[in-house]
Formats: sequence, C-alpha cells, structure tokens
Amino acid sequence: MATTDSFIQYVCEQLKDAGVIRSRKMFGEYMVYVDDLPVVLVCNDIVYVKMHDCIGDLMKDAQTGVPYDGAKSHYILDIDDKDFSCTVVKLLKEVTPMPKKKKK
Repeated sequence: MATTDSFIQYVCEQLKDAGVIRSRKMFGEYMVYVDDLPVVLVCNDIVYVKMHDCIGDLMKDAQTGVPYDGAKSHYILDIDDKDFSCTVVKLLKEVTPMPKKKKK
C-alpha cells in the first residue's frame, strides 16, 4: 500500500511549525524536506525518522520499523502529536547535512 496524497498532506501540515516543508515523491513513497533538508520518510502511510543520538532519549519508547527493503531500522514518529513531531524534526534538522548537488 503506497502513501496516500491526503496522508502526505496531513504530515506536511503537522510539521509546518518546524520550518519550510515540502515533499517529494520518490520510488512511489515520499521524502519530506524541512528547510531543504531530507528529514522524514513516509512509506505506506507511516512516518519514519532516522535513529540519531540527538533524539534517542525522546524516542526511547517509540516503535521502530524498516521503511523499505534494504533500509536500516528507523523510529516511527507519532505524527498525530504535532508538538512532539515538530520537536523531533527540529532536533534532526540540526544534524542533517544538506544534500549534495548532483553533478551534470
């Protein structure tokens, strides 16, 4: 089951207080960018964030899962909790590098 358009819109709306939000469809699923940083994966209507030390204490009780075959385990973010989700995303934003530009 692929992520629905309405769900990705909901995710983006929930995260709007974390920065400038945009989503990009990739391989049938979505990457959500915050201030042009790839911070959130949305696959099968589930919101994933990288397991990073900066959010380890906040996410210690969170479920984990694999967003796609071959991926490392990620935390599953409770996107319904807007304030918590924005807090997590803001922390991840601080440690996420800007994607490298593709060479032509």
